[in-house]
Amino acid sequence: MTVLDVLQSTTAYFKKRDVESPRLNAEHLLAHALGLKRIELYLEFERALTEAELAPLRELVRRRGQGEPLQHLLGTVEFCGRTFICDKRALIPRPETEELVEQLLKLEWPRDSRILDVGTGSGVIAISLAGELPHAHVDAIDASEDALSLARENAARLLPDRAIEFKQSDLMLYVSHVYDLIVANLPYVPAGERGSVSREVLRDPEAAVFAGPAGDEVIRRLITDAPPRLNPGGMLALEIGTSQADALAAFLGEQGYHDVSARQDYAGVTRFLFARYG
Repeated sequence: MTVLDVLQSTTAYFKKRDVESPRLNAEHLLAHALGLKRIELYLEFERALTEAELAPLRELVRRRGQGEPLQHLLGTVEFCGRTFICDKRALIPRPETEELVEQLLKLEWPRDSRILDVGTGSGVIAISLAGELPHAHVDAIDASEDALSLARENAARLLPDRAIEFKQSDLMLYVSHVYDLIVANLPYVPAGERGSVSREVLRDPEAAVFAGPAGDEVIRRLITDAPPRLNPGGMLALEIGTSQADALAAFLGEQGYHDVSARQDYAGVTRFLFARYG
């Protein structure tokens, strides 16, 4: 079989198993199995593949067809121009979270800003902000030691010369500093919607995906707990679930925040809330 034959047959296989973006998944897995960049496949469509090359690909294709996330099979994920290690220890970063980082980087931050990433997971937000704001002091917390171990690995690989402090904490419980920015992508899927999410999402750590019955319980806890850890005029930036913006914006106002703004992602969904305190 040629490269093109394999791509076509794998794409057809993925379509039958309801894999989203079947051709793109096929390209990523074949490039990974062959040790090529995805774009390089297009230069080798007529190349015949050996059995030794096909064998590892078959196993990857089988696992993807069973719902194992592409990022877990590749072992990496692209986020804000960097390649992060990605595995089952933490939530797979989504494009919407990249947009959150991009929006924050458009704002003006003092040279000595102190930033806290709450629920850091694989560390993508903290590391991306630290990489683009070299004079800021960045801390990151998570309740999961597994997630923190992954975040530390990513920081050591991607920003070996930057000191990011990773600490285990249930939200703000063990936080002692005050910050100019507290940013968080916390679980926001209602517990009752477990049956409606994709099989890939179910491979993420449950605590990183599902909150309580309403879905916004963990976010509300952070909104309540963050003010003592914000400098005057400091910002709380949140990624939230669909249809949660109005209620959470009102709650922010009730808790004494001001300049509350809701922002949409590229799909037109109100996905982010920014607010200041003090």
